[in-house]
Order: sequence, then C-alpha cells, then structure tokens
Amino acid sequence: MKILILHRVPYFKIEYHRGISHDRHEVTYFGTDRALATLPPDLRCERVSRPGERPAFEEARDWLAEHPRAFDRVISASEYELLDAARLREHLGVPGAPVDQVALARDKVLMKQAVEEAGLRVPRFLPLTRFLEQDGRVGWSGRTVLKPHRGASSEDVLVFDTPRQAAAAVTERHTGVARLDAGIGLEDFQVEEFVSGPIRHFDGLVQGGEVLVLSASEYVGTCLKYAQGESMGSFQIEFTEETRTWVSRALAAVRIEDGSFHLEAIVDEAGAGEPEEELVFLEVGNRVGGADVVATVELATGVHLPSYELRVLLGEHVAEALPEPPAERRWYGWFVHPGHHLAGREYRGLDGTRAFRASSHVVTWHELPSGAPLPDHITYQAGETVLAGIAASDTPEETRDWMAGLFASLSVRTGPAATSAPEVPSTSSVPSVSSIPSIPEQVSA
Repeated sequence: MKILILHRVPYFKIEYHRGISHDRHEVTYFGTDRALATLPPDLRCERVSRPGERPAFEEARDWLAEHPRAFDRVISASEYELLDAARLREHLGVPGAPVDQVALARDKVLMKQAVEEAGLRVPRFLPLTRFLEQDGRVGWSGRTVLKPHRGASSEDVLVFDTPRQAAAAVTERHTGVARLDAGIGLEDFQVEEFVSGPIRHFDGLVQGGEVLVLSASEYVGTCLKYAQGESMGSFQIEFTEETRTWVSRALAAVRIEDGSFHLEAIVDEAGAGEPEEELVFLEVGNRVGGADVVATVELATGVHLPSYELRVLLGEHVAEALPEPPAERRWYGWFVHPGHHLAGREYRGLDGTRAFRASSHVVTWHELPSGAPLPDHITYQAGETVLAGIAASDTPEETRDWMAGLFASLSVRTGPAATSAPEVPSTSSVPSVSSIPSIPEQVSA
C-alpha cells in the first residue's frame, strides 16, 4: 500500500512504526523541515519537504502536480491538518472520511448543532456574527465564553461576566485578541453560555461507529487557566455504561466513525444531588488527546491509541487484536506546568517539588534543564514546557490529591535570558499583570 502522511505532529508522539509496517508499505512523509527532522534517521520511508507557508493541502496538491503519483491512503494525525488530508483525499480520489464529515469534528458550531440535534445537551451558543446582530441579547444572562470555531489549546478564548459585556468588548475592539480588535475574523468565532462544573475528557478508539476502547478522566485545573500560566492535569476515573452510551451517541452525531477521539464534557453542577450526573457536551476531536493522554491510556488499558488508529485507517479490523488491560488496575494521571507566560526569560529550577519528585506516585517526571529558554508559545510537550509527567495511585482520588498538592506547592525560578540585559532573578508561577489583557477571566475549553 502507498501511504502519504501529512506530517506535523512530532514522530515520537505518534510512533508511526507501531501501526504501519514501513517494510511492507511505501510510506511518504510530507512536512516542513522541522517536522521531518523528528523522523528516526533509519526509518524506511520517503521524506518530502514543504515550505510550510500555505495550507498542507495546497502545497501537497502543487507538489503532486509537478510529481504525479498515486496513493492508497492519505493520513494526518494533526488536528490542524485533518481537513487538509480530507481535501487531498477528495482531490486524489483516495478512500477515507470526506471533507463535510471531517468538518463536523473540527468546527465547534457545527459539532454542537449536530450533538444538540441528536438529543444531547450542549451549552447555548451562537456564531459571533449573529450574536453581534442581536447586540448580545441571548437566551442566557450569566458568564459567556468567546472562542474560535476551530481553535485549540484555549488560545484566544475569553470569558465575560455577561453576554452584553462580551458584545461590548468585541464591538469596541478591546478584547485583547489581535484579529478581533482589528475588526477581522469575526466569522471565525462563536459565543456560548458558561456552564459551571468539573470538565471531563473521554479518550478512545472507534471503528465502524463502534467504541472499542474508552478511558474517562477529569481535569485538575483547566486548559484556559493553563494558557494564563497555571498548572493543569487530569486523573482517570471510573465510568458507567450510561456514560459509554452517551459518548457513543456524541460520536455518532458528529460522524466520528473510525480512529481515535478526544471528547470533552462538563458535569453540570446544577444537577448536584441528582441520582444521575448530567454531561454537557463541550467539544470533540477525531484525534488523540494532547499532553500525556496517549501514555496514560496505554498504561491503563494496554492500547497505544495512535497505533491502532493507523491500523483502522488502513482498513484493518482491530477489535480482536486489542491487548488485554494490565492485571493490576492503577489510576493514572498526567500533569504539566507552563512556561510560555514567562517567555523571554530562562528557566532556573523549581521550588517546592523535592518531595513530589521523589514520590512513589511518579511514573515520569520531565523538567527543563536549568538555563533553558522558556517557550514562546503554549505547549504541553515534555522538553518544551517547564514540567510534564505522569503519576499513578491505587485510587482516582489519591492521584487527584497528589496532583493538587504538587500544583499548590511548586513555583518556578527564572532569570534573564542570555541575550537580555542583566536583571535580578525572579520567582514566579503566574504571569505578570502586564502579560494578561485587562478583561474578564481568560478561559478554558
């Protein structure tokens, strides 16, 4: 089989060789030089460099116009290039999910419309342009989230106290989001009501519409708070058959039929004390989760999601090939602490973490080396962010409490970057006031 991979996610995050035999298949990786540099040097494959100045679909289409060839599969493991892969499949006549199907799992307005039509609860929402036409007069009165249709990592996501405040911030161009304040890109945003409650994520594998693997976790902290400079993580929890059914209905609504999925939902706190929890759909992706989701799912279930997703996408039936979970059940969680809010400085170390680093709960602990520059972008990646790791315990609650203790104890020591003018080293675990727009809380999702 001839396979074209739009290569963007670092190789070690997917480990393509675990799901695709590079000896049996002819595999071509199409990516920027930076992405191609993550491929193992001895991997049997073709490497094709692209400029990375235009969408992957456009650059792949132009490359193939100059160097015509046929492929049996076109695959992307990156959320940002799933639509590019779908467009290229349609352009080349290659089997796989079409553009309209993939768009349901990329556009947050389309996915919520589909999930609501399937009878599941979603936050009340509107595209930003319609919201502004109504001058912020909507069916809810409380906290309101403004976010991109297709964003990730909670970039450009804001929370306001009321819908009218959100409308005023956009119309008066003082949101702190550059493109909105320039009066462009309004059609790329939406607003939705803020639903209060714990946020959970569900990760797994689906083939032919059947959920084969499912793992449930609950966040400690939020993606939004992480974007502002706070720690976050998640710990695995038990789930019921009712939850599995809910997940299956949500996936069916957005036509995620094959591959990995990462689905987020809110547990509505208004339902506290009720016999059954009410899950409110937030968003979903037809991809593996970020941070150390893949590793924690594999530790708990024995299933390496990217490997089996690749097999599914190649047309293999994997249900009977899935490994058995470990005999001893442990409850895993991943944790990260950011550094992007301190960009321009260099990392000098952590305080308050000695006991946690030496704890028997630690499975992995990846800390930046002293003197390393802090990242200039939001990242959950070990080796880029200040701290990333995995913890495990005998109960979900124990993992959660250990993680919460770590977050409450740690602080980051930084110093001036080597190219900066000398200044007194500082200790900080939150962004400076000047680095946060003077608006209501910036948020998660």
